[in-house]
Amino acid sequence: MEQPRYRGRFAPSPTGPLHFGSLVTALASWLEARRAGGDWLVRIEDLDPLREPPEATGEILHSLACHGLHSDEPICYQSHRHDAYQAAIEQLLAQGKAYRCQCSRKQLKANGGYHPAHCRNGTSAPATAPCAVRFALEDQDCHWPDQLLGPQQQAVRAELDDPVLQRKEGFYAYQLAVVVDDIDQGITHVVRGSDLLPLTAQQLQIYRAFGAQPPHWLHIPVIVNAEGQKLSKQTHAPALNDSRPVGNLVGALTALGQQPPAALVEGTVEDVLAWGRAHWRRDHIPLTSGHPPYDT
Repeated sequence: MEQPRYRGRFAPSPTGPLHFGSLVTALASWLEARRAGGDWLVRIEDLDPLREPPEATGEILHSLACHGLHSDEPICYQSHRHDAYQAAIEQLLAQGKAYRCQCSRKQLKANGGYHPAHCRNGTSAPATAPCAVRFALEDQDCHWPDQLLGPQQQAVRAELDDPVLQRKEGFYAYQLAVVVDDIDQGITHVVRGSDLLPLTAQQLQIYRAFGAQPPHWLHIPVIVNAEGQKLSKQTHAPALNDSRPVGNLVGALTALGQQPPAALVEGTVEDVLAWGRAHWRRDHIPLTSGHPPYDT
C-alpha cells in the first residue's frame, strides 16, 4: 500500500513572540518534513483572544521568515475556522460522544473529578446556565509508538479525564481544534514538545470518534531555563533575536543533538538549513530537556 505524502506542521499559539524553545520545535518539524520530501505547514492557534497580544502573530511570522522557515501553503488561522469546530461539536453531540457540562472546576474538584450534575448522563442544564462541552472518553489503557521515545502507554478514565472541547465562555479548546485541523489539513506527522505527550491518548480517542487516522507523533524534549522551567511567556522566556538568525539556528541544531560544525556560524541562513537537511539524524535528538545558549 502506497504511503501518503508526508505533511507536517508547526502550530504556535500567539501569546507572545517566538522564543528559543519554539524555534527548536519549528526547526525539528521543518527538517523532518524536508528529509521526507514532504510538506511543512504553519498554523496559528489563535483560539483565546484574551491571552493573545494583537502584535504576536505578526512577530511570530516575522521570526519564522527571518530564520528561513516558510510555510508551503497559506497560513491556517484557527480564529477563521469556528464554523468547522462548531460543526465538529454538533457531530459529536449527535453521536453521544460529547456532552454539555455545567459543572465548575471547583465543583469537580470537590466531587473527586466526577460531575455532581451528572452531565454525562444527559442531565439538562437550565437554559440560562453557561455550559462547556466535553468529550466523553472511554476507559482505556492506550498504547502508541512515538518516533523518538518509542512505545508509549497511558491510561485514560471516562468522566475523570474528559477534556473540554468548548469552554463556557464559548471559546473552542485546543483538544478539539488540533484534531479537526490536523484531519482537515491531512497532517500525517506531528513533531511537538514532550510537554504535550500526556494529551496524546485523549487525542487518539477524538480522532477515532471522527473516523480518522491519527498522525505519527514525535515528541522532542522541551527547552528549559536555569530553574528547570519550560521556556514560555509565563516563565518570561526572552524573544528570539531576529537579527542573528544564523546563530539561533546553529544553537537550535545543537540543542537537537545534530553537532553542527563551528564554522557554520560564519555562513548564511540558507547554509545552515542546507547543512541541517543533509545531516539530519532523528536518532541524535536527546531524550532529556536542554538549555538555550546564553546569547540566543
